[in-house]
Amino acid sequence: MGKPTGFKEFERELPKKLAPAKRVANYKEFVGKLNDEELNHQAARCMNCGVPFCHSGCPLGNVIPEFNDAVYNKEWEEAYNILASTNNFPEFTGRICPAPCESACVLGINKPPVAIEEIEKNIVEIAFSKGFVKNDAPIERSEKSVVIVGSGPSGLAAAAQLNKAGHTVTVYERDDKPGGLLRFGIPDFKLEKTVVERRIALMEEAGIKFICNTEVKNLKDIIAKNDAVVLAGGSTIPRDLPIQGREFKGIHFAMDFLKQSNKRVSKIKYKEEDILATGKDVVVIGGGDTGSDCVGTSNRQEAKSVKQFELMPMPPKERTLAMPWPSYPMVLRTSTSQEEGCERFFGVSTKAFLGDKKGNLRALLVVDVSWEQDALGRLIKFKEVEKSEREMPCQLVLLAMGFVHPQHKGMIESAGIELDERKNVKAKEKEYKTNVDKVFTAGDMRRGQSLVVWAISEGREAARKVDEYLMGFSNLESKDRVVSNVLNVG
Repeated sequence: MGKPTGFKEFERELPKKLAPAKRVANYKEFVGKLNDEELNHQAARCMNCGVPFCHSGCPLGNVIPEFNDAVYNKEWEEAYNILASTNNFPEFTGRICPAPCESACVLGINKPPVAIEEIEKNIVEIAFSKGFVKNDAPIERSEKSVVIVGSGPSGLAAAAQLNKAGHTVTVYERDDKPGGLLRFGIPDFKLEKTVVERRIALMEEAGIKFICNTEVKNLKDIIAKNDAVVLAGGSTIPRDLPIQGREFKGIHFAMDFLKQSNKRVSKIKYKEEDILATGKDVVVIGGGDTGSDCVGTSNRQEAKSVKQFELMPMPPKERTLAMPWPSYPMVLRTSTSQEEGCERFFGVSTKAFLGDKKGNLRALLVVDVSWEQDALGRLIKFKEVEKSEREMPCQLVLLAMGFVHPQHKGMIESAGIELDERKNVKAKEKEYKTNVDKVFTAGDMRRGQSLVVWAISEGREAARKVDEYLMGFSNLESKDRVVSNVLNVG
């Protein structure tokens, strides 16, 4: 590496953030930038490990030590080319990925890990500023046409790869603009929509056609008129909480709230009744990233109070025997949204929604729960804590408990596509092909709700399989091939 002793000399450093009181005044990104010297020091911390576990920690198989070396030497075009060889959208993952690569960093065994995600973000933004990022139009076209259904991260990745392979690619999106979760699910304060639109414009320049405001319900005509189809519609059916009082007004799914807020910020019209946290006691049920996004959005809408419930107990602050390195540890984390103002409750179960005479939500009936653990600290089952039942004032509940499976009615049912035991679209592992000829699937629609970085990986891998199906071979990159080459085992 550029500086073999760098990990001894420099500490992990991240850019400063705008103070919470200032950043909640708008929906802009609020994370600053490292200067050239600080970036150089962070890249120098990469250790030249004998086995770089960060490769396998990253779902995309990013070639991390190599781009760190290029950053240290200020070879920005080389750094970008290395990064772009495995990741179509580093400007997204550099902002919103939970960085499992950092959890697998060897330096992280006894010191803070290399700031891989921050370095990745800087590589791509510097590459954009220097004009290194260009549309990926192919030199020549095949005579094959492919339709992608869904323009979330997996659909975009599949489209980009298949277009690069020379096929004619059309993407159908039922919302107003392309991007899926990136465009309408993740708030602007984490991912400004100009970043998404910048990438979509490049993809259109490269020849990819986007057809929006179009929900595909009958897949048979599309299958008949094209050489292959990739279903990348995501896992869109939210997990509900069907308890007493569910009918009261003021109870909404998190994604309905976030999607409407994103449209409002982007000045996109919507037909639904306003869902606003302004002046209300808000409770977010669910402790994950989506719940955190609801917290940040509620704060920006000037909620009276914001609480976040998690059924699970408070996680430990450090790894336990149940989460050994280099696995991604389920430890206590505080998101930037939670820093802005949020009372967090762990080990709490909601028993009923309570309403007033007009049918509006007024409070929650909640109870504390205790969990039984096994010898390794894994949670087995819970029970209610006696005499802990109580009411909490609340006029807006946001259900952020995840998603159960993709939408079956319409496209999937009409085409006779088989489902697996979890009610996701069934496809053989590493083949991505459904039971219907010419039809492939990728992302959350296939593997279930997951991370954006996994969705991009799925889209890339599915594209390679489609290319092989169409041409008999493929020159598209494969994660398995990249990791094997890096580890010298293939």
